[in-house]
Amino acid sequence: MNNQKAFSFRQGELLADLFCEMEVNYLFIGKSGAIILGYPDTTQDVDIYPKKDPENGRRIVNALLKLGFELDEETKEAIVMGKDFVQIKSGPFDVDLVFAPDGLEDYDRVKKRAIWVERIPVAHITDIIKSKEAAKRERDIRDLPFLKEFAKTIT
Repeated sequence: MNNQKAFSFRQGELLADLFCEMEVNYLFIGKSGAIILGYPDTTQDVDIYPKKDPENGRRIVNALLKLGFELDEETKEAIVMGKDFVQIKSGPFDVDLVFAPDGLEDYDRVKKRAIWVERIPVAHITDIIKSKEAAKRERDIRDLPFLKEFAKTIT
């Protein structure tokens, strides 16, 4: 079912439209968020920072089902309960739900700094960088100099 090789802006639009319709409270983060902001790179999945709240989780489940994702009961429960990290590869593209991103304080404070690209809410580039610095994964460390240089063009 996973026939997309890399994240595309169109996938972001599809997700944003449905999340808006379903009243999901979320932000794009990670490299997919940076790409929506104009960062010239690719990534394999959509990184979403949803507000951790059972009702918001139920709205996420319904939106993903409507988009064609297949979710087992364990995954639905993890989303509703706001498990720190839920990786979903059972739909038209891969989605990572990151309810507790490394290096970021509570959702509401991050959302106040968000940037809107058309109808898509994206964590501020400084928050994306902060999270990648805190994660300390090798691929994130490689991306950091480029993301920091990109940040100078939009802030």
